[in-house]
Amino acid sequence: MFVVVTAVRWLMDPGSPMFIADAHAALAVIGALVAVVLLGLILSPPGRQSGAHLNPAVSLALWLMRAFPGRTVAPYIAAQLLGALAGTALARLVWGPVLDTAVLSGGLARPAPGLPAAVVFAIEAASFSAVTLLVGFFLVHHEYVRPMPYAVALAVGLIIALLGPVSGGAANPARQLGPALVSGNTVDLWAYLTAPLLGTVLGALIHHYLVPKCAPPSTYCLSGRPAPR
Repeated sequence: MFVVVTAVRWLMDPGSPMFIADAHAALAVIGALVAVVLLGLILSPPGRQSGAHLNPAVSLALWLMRAFPGRTVAPYIAAQLLGALAGTALARLVWGPVLDTAVLSGGLARPAPGLPAAVVFAIEAASFSAVTLLVGFFLVHHEYVRPMPYAVALAVGLIIALLGPVSGGAANPARQLGPALVSGNTVDLWAYLTAPLLGTVLGALIHHYLVPKCAPPSTYCLSGRPAPR
């Protein structure tokens, strides 16, 4: 979250020497940066140990697809939300009041002007349904599990780049909650918090419908370790 908010601060602030006037181009750069950072975290030793979910919807999706123990979902979500809050608070401390400007809005993901909250909800839910199905594919096809971190990182980067100018491209309750709490701006927060979770449930249902006789995956989190029984 510190990296995300920092990227927003330097690339989307008109007063920044790194300002990119085209919002689509700026979000494409941010999406690429987030994809690289996410991939690095997933492949790092701590990431391999924990799975590096970094998203409550991912933890929920893996549990629904029987690749993650249910007893650890709540602790993971708590850690993800606290981490998002800590990263955002650190960025606010480092970069100061400039984040409070209307242009930056504390680093919040923002929809296109005039886009109804219901449409934001639908787009964010659909995008995470697609991510859930992508993860489900790799969990079923064990022979392709090694490219899984790269595919997930690429998917997140594309969501930011392509959906950022439309719905905000958050696709992560933690990503939006941290900036909302730090900035006090909770406009449409309900949509950003609930849409990825609903998308996860829908994606998992479709996954189970497509592979009803599939045995529980032998992968655990995103790390490739055997799932606990």
